[in-house]
Amino acid sequence: MQKNVSIIGVPMDLGQSRRGVDMGPSAIRYAGVTERLENLKYNIIDLGDVPVSRPDSKDTIQEGNLRNLQQVSESNQTLAGMVDGEISQNRFPLVLGGDHSIAIGTLAGIAKHYDNLGVIWYDAHGDLNSGDTSPSGNIHGMPLAASLGIGHEKLTNILGYAPKIKPENIVIVGARSLDPEEKDLIQEKGMTVYSMHEIDRLGMSRIMTETIDDLKARTDGVHLSLDLDGLDPEEAPGVGTPVIGGLSYRESHLAMEMLSEADILTSAEFVEVNPILDDKNKTATMAVGLVGSLFGEKLK
Repeated sequence: MQKNVSIIGVPMDLGQSRRGVDMGPSAIRYAGVTERLENLKYNIIDLGDVPVSRPDSKDTIQEGNLRNLQQVSESNQTLAGMVDGEISQNRFPLVLGGDHSIAIGTLAGIAKHYDNLGVIWYDAHGDLNSGDTSPSGNIHGMPLAASLGIGHEKLTNILGYAPKIKPENIVIVGARSLDPEEKDLIQEKGMTVYSMHEIDRLGMSRIMTETIDDLKARTDGVHLSLDLDGLDPEEAPGVGTPVIGGLSYRESHLAMEMLSEADILTSAEFVEVNPILDDKNKTATMAVGLVGSLFGEKLK
């Protein structure tokens, strides 16, 4: 894996309706992410946080059932430019959230550098809604759809191009809460989804082997977008949209260890850490542990 790593924080909480997730980047830093990576001999530059402007009214629904569209779009434009710049300098972008709407900007900045970017979406949710299908108007449920070119142009056209990714290059891992319209879109586009049913039956080792082999064969770079609500809320309580019956910490460590050994990742983000809902920063500490495994930390 690239030894030069750029950390970018995005204190975004406008893509959803529960306060606190804007403190996620600070919580992950406090849990020692920089020190963990430096101990693994990575060269770290922390670029600080992307500025996020506040709306006049937190509850305003703007432009076609999209909550805080302007602010979310502006921050993602800035994030995309920063990620683009770091990749141009041959650095590995590690983005810390913040709610999952920030993946719109992350993917926009990454995908322009690849012809066939692969995406591992490690999440309880599909995040495949748009303003037309979302029951809430929360943009953190839309980043994967927006990256496919589905939705409002202020989300789909970040950095002036769309789509960012192809549906056949997406692998969703850990899904257990999908809206009917999201299920329809998955079927229509032929996306690969490993729900908890498949993970329970087949085991994480086989799931990750299949994922790695598939993406190695068809992509020229792979981005990991890891939402901490992919893990079971008993183990990761500090998330805004917990769904019971999720992935274990040990399963997630195995997934990260296998991705590290495969050496296919070109970027990553860890999102949806909400310290207000957490227990003694447990979820941020868990995120840092997963980052360690992803970047090659081993017991022996």
